Amino acid sequence: MTKHLIVVENIQDWSPYFPSEQVIGVDDYLQSPSQRSDSRAQILNLCRSLEYLSRGYYCSMVAEARGHRVLPGLRTINDLSRKSLYAYDLSDMSSQLDKQLASTEQSASFVLTISFGQTPIASLQKLARQIFEHFPCPILEVEFSFKGHWLISQIKAGAINKLTEQEQDFFAEALDSFSHRLWRKPSKRRQFRYDMAILHNPKEAMPPSNMAALKKFISSGRRIGIDVELITPREYIRLAEYDALFIRETTATHNHTYKFARRAESEGLVVIDDPTSIIRCTNKIFLKELLAAHDLPMPESHLLYRNDQAGLDNLCETATFPLVMKIPDGAFSIGVIKVKNAEELRQQAAVFFQQSAIILLQEFMYTDYDWRIGVFNNKAIYACQYFMSKGHWQIYNHNSKKGTDSGKSSAIPVSEVPEKVIRIAIKAAKLIGDGLYGIDIKQSGNRIVIIEINDNPSIDSGVEDEYLGMALYDDIMREFLRRLEEKKSASR
Repeated sequence: MTKHLIVVENIQDWSPYFPSEQVIGVDDYLQSPSQRSDSRAQILNLCRSLEYLSRGYYCSMVAEARGHRVLPGLRTINDLSRKSLYAYDLSDMSSQLDKQLASTEQSASFVLTISFGQTPIASLQKLARQIFEHFPCPILEVEFSFKGHWLISQIKAGAINKLTEQEQDFFAEALDSFSHRLWRKPSKRRQFRYDMAILHNPKEAMPPSNMAALKKFISSGRRIGIDVELITPREYIRLAEYDALFIRETTATHNHTYKFARRAESEGLVVIDDPTSIIRCTNKIFLKELLAAHDLPMPESHLLYRNDQAGLDNLCETATFPLVMKIPDGAFSIGVIKVKNAEELRQQAAVFFQQSAIILLQEFMYTDYDWRIGVFNNKAIYACQYFMSKGHWQIYNHNSKKGTDSGKSSAIPVSEVPEKVIRIAIKAAKLIGDGLYGIDIKQSGNRIVIIEINDNPSIDSGVEDEYLGMALYDDIMREFLRRLEEKKSASR
């Protein structure tokens, strides 16, 4: 189990709060040999001063040298000391300041205290969270000034010993909300070797794993010594608490899933899906070029470029219709349509070009089902047949009377899948990396083509696990455990 420590300049600084054995003085942390032994310790640095070469500065420096995870880290401390840096980092917020501060009754300048990304001013909560994510520091004092429009004139680390009584109460609540695990008594917890976060979105309409599957991941992980916890996008700043991140929310390079993957990777976590896999898999143009470069089979494909009228005209004259038109970053059959003739091609291309400078067109190849081969660490771990939605040419029909309808599925043993299908799936996965991928393949007679490589494959209870049951979840969690043990050994 990970050890949590709160380091303060003077033990009396903690006197307004609930006593805890996890609170130690900075001198004890810096000088005690016993504090060097646990490389997985997590440190909350609440020293009065974080100035260069102060004891608070050395606390974070020594923590990082010992391999401990510390808040704030040295990078944050150094960034806060340089106004030019944080002004640059917060430039993307400037357009939001006037809007968010317009609803508050403030003078020409004021200071906002932020505790673990929380503030008592509800209208500024979103802004407070954003600032905290840029500069993860327990207490931040943000000075705003109005010069024709609102500006952030200064950001600095706050001190626990300077909080007012009201601020102390808010700080305690924010700390408890930020890391409730900090206050659990070890005697009430099982002793797990590692901690894993599963990122999910309870409001996602078509998540990659349903709740029943998530519960099975949790159960499987805990049986082998991994304490698994479900987190949502709000827990971004808590990533350093964990040893592994498993993303079970539809990924995209332009949303928070990629941000989570990047942060987890930079913190040294074992992460699936890793940032590189997200970049490579979420764009069909990249996959088309990748497969072509390595001579892997795929449907006959064409790229159309915005403003390339000659290319569009040529395709309209020479193509064999129907064609499948795809937006590069679509998922779950969204952004995938069938065009029956040249007229439809021109009409729909104009629509798609409003979203992307390049669109993909592929030959229409109807099959009763698509193969989905699940590959983890370049090994096939499950196989599933996805049948087309009734009366439709795709697995998902987003225009049915019920809204979105999907075809039936059938999970089968990997050993019963044609050897060529498995071989091609593994070759495709290796082009991306050693993560968890879902390789979509069409088979028509002896012809086999790769349709897609998914970095975030669906694993739903009652679908992909229909044949293997809990063994599927166990296989995935054991691979996480293997990577965690490997990383631990490498750090010794």
